[in-house]
Amino acid sequence: MQNKKVLGQETIQDWGLLDCGERHRLFERVPSAQKKKIVLFVGTRPEAIKVAPVVRAFKSRPEYFEAYLCSTGQHKEMLAATLKDYDLEPDLNLNIMTKNQGLADMSASLFTSVSDFLKQVRPDAIFVQGDTTSVQVAALCAFYLNIPVAHIEAGLRTWNIQNPFPEELNRRITGMVSRWHFAPTEQSRKNLLEDKVNDKQIIVTGNTVIDALLWVREANRQNVPPLPGRVEEAIAKQKMIILVTSHRRDSFGPGLDNICSALAELAQRLPDACLVYPVHMNPNVRGPVLDKLGSIDNIYLEEPLSHRPFVRLMEACKLVLSDSGGIQEEAPSLNKPVLIMRETTERPEGIESGVNLLVGTDPQKIVSETMRLLNDPAAFAEMTQKPNPFGDGQASERIVDHIQESFISVQSA
Repeated sequence: MQNKKVLGQETIQDWGLLDCGERHRLFERVPSAQKKKIVLFVGTRPEAIKVAPVVRAFKSRPEYFEAYLCSTGQHKEMLAATLKDYDLEPDLNLNIMTKNQGLADMSASLFTSVSDFLKQVRPDAIFVQGDTTSVQVAALCAFYLNIPVAHIEAGLRTWNIQNPFPEELNRRITGMVSRWHFAPTEQSRKNLLEDKVNDKQIIVTGNTVIDALLWVREANRQNVPPLPGRVEEAIAKQKMIILVTSHRRDSFGPGLDNICSALAELAQRLPDACLVYPVHMNPNVRGPVLDKLGSIDNIYLEEPLSHRPFVRLMEACKLVLSDSGGIQEEAPSLNKPVLIMRETTERPEGIESGVNLLVGTDPQKIVSETMRLLNDPAAFAEMTQKPNPFGDGQASERIVDHIQESFISVQSA
C-alpha cells in the first residue's frame, strides 16, 4: 500500500518476530533536527477510525514529521480491515492478543511489548486515542520512559469507575500522564479542569471521528462499498432498517441478555422492518447473541463491518440502537437518532443537545422508546434536526497544527 513504511530495504512486519538487532536497524535512522518522530498507537477498530485522519494529517507533512502507526493487535482482523478503508496499514504489529485473554494478561503482554518497542524507537512523542487497555498501557510505558504523551479524545468522564468498565479507569490514568490533552468538546475541557489539568495543556479540537466520517462519506459517493446480500436487498426494497451494535464489556451477561430480549420483541412488533446487527468477534458477545437471536428471520446477524460499509449502513438506517461511543458522535452528522443502551454515557453533549437518548438496558424501556420514536414523527424530527455537537471535521488538522507549533516553540526557546 502507498503508506507502507519502508526503511532502507526493510519493511516493518511483525515486531515480535524480529530479534533485537533487526529491531534496532529498522529505527536507526534519526530524523533531522527539523523532523520529529511520532508514534501513533491503535489497538481496536474504534481507535483505528479516530486515529486514521490524524495519521493522514501527519503523513501530509513529511518535512516536519516522521510518523509511524503501531498496532497492538487488540482487534487484529477488524483493525486491519478498518485501516484499509483509509489506505493505511500498520507500520508494525505487536500482536499481543491471544484467545480469551483477560485484562490482566493482556496488560502484562502490552507492558512488555510496548516498553521494549519504545526503548528501541525513542520517539519524540506518542499519540493514543480514547480509553482502551492499549491506550492506558502505552501512555504509562511512555511516561516511565519520559516520552511525551498526546491524548486524542481526552476528558470524557462518567465519574463512575465501574461504568464503562474498564474504560473510565483507562482514560483517567491516561489523562494523568499526558502532556497534550486534545479534548473533543468544551464539556471535556471542563472535566479535565476538574481533574486539575493545566488549562494551557488542553486544546479543544472537536472529535476526529467526524473527520473520518466526512472523509468516508465522500469516498462512498465515489465508490459504493458492498453490504451483505440480504442487507442490500432490504435497502433496494426500501425496508425500514434499525441498526444495532452492542459489544461493551460492561454489557456482558445480564445487560446483553436484556438487550437481546428487547431486540427480539422489536422484531416481533416490526415484522416489515429488519434489525441489522454486525456482531462483534468477542465470544462473550457472539455466543449469547447467536443463541438468542439467530433464529429470528428479520434480525440480520452479520459479520463485523469495516468503516466504509458501516457508514453506508448508518446512512441507510432509520435509527440506531447502540452501546457504542463512536456512534453517538457520528450518527448526528447523518441525522440519525441514537438510543444508547447503557446506564451512563461519557458523551452527555449528545443527550443535552437532543440528538441522543439514554435508554439503559431495560428491555421495556428500549422497546417503548424505539416505538415512540417510530410512531411519533414530531419526536423523531426533534432528534434529527439538530447540529452535531461533536465536531466539524477539522479536528485532525488542529491537532497536528498544535503539535507542530509546540515543537517549533521548544526549538526556538
